[in-house]
Amino acid sequence: MMQVAFAPALASGGAVGFSLGLIGGGGSILATPLLLYVVGVAQPHIAIGTGALAVAVNAFVALAGHARAGNVRWFYAGLFAAAGTLGAFAGSSIGKVIDGQRLLFFFGLAMVAVGLAMLRPVQPGGACERQAGLKTYLGVIGVAFIVGAASGFFGIGGGFLIVPGLVLATGIPMIHAVGSSLFAVGCFGLATAMNYAWSGFVDWPVAGIFVAGGVVGGLFGMLLANRLSRGKNLLRYVFSAIVLLVAAYVLYRSGRAMIG
Repeated sequence: MMQVAFAPALASGGAVGFSLGLIGGGGSILATPLLLYVVGVAQPHIAIGTGALAVAVNAFVALAGHARAGNVRWFYAGLFAAAGTLGAFAGSSIGKVIDGQRLLFFFGLAMVAVGLAMLRPVQPGGACERQAGLKTYLGVIGVAFIVGAASGFFGIGGGFLIVPGLVLATGIPMIHAVGSSLFAVGCFGLATAMNYAWSGFVDWPVAGIFVAGGVVGGLFGMLLANRLSRGKNLLRYVFSAIVLLVAAYVLYRSGRAMIG
């Protein structure tokens, strides 16, 4: 398996890492379809578990770069990650007992929702930051648990849910939400991967190759992101189109399998 899948796994991991480094999310949304349809992982649950592990490692690598740039609000990142990780365990426990093709079909629908949501342009600046206090903290915890549950259920890191979730709950600037989200993405992915690994749903050799490609891709993505200080909405539109195309393919493949 390792020899056959080496080149596709390395290239697919590079694409996922590039996405995380460039726009702070999208890794897991791409990882599962790539593992299934490019790398050739046979079982959907193994693809979800393996992808979650690889994305978790790549997210922590990207987090280091954002931390050096001062883009991480560590308190909010830690609070969001802690509450969301509990949700991820709950969501992934439910996801494991659902038929794999049905899970993929739901995953495709979630991708459509994310792709359409990304079509909304991000306004510069961001919302007014809320005053730190119990109300704000409870808001972060509530949003984090819901996002974490969705992340675990579908085997996605949840970056495109975490960023708007952080902005909604705290009002912090978008760039800080992106940097802080990577900590939660890593924790969510690790929680999901551990749960799936416990049931034998992780292909460790493929995960290792995927991670290696992701580290290289993530570095290139971060370099390009530093150069592209403008035109963020264009990047969102391009990635939204990619997500919607992949979603259509996933829905087609899983739908045909469900029909028989």
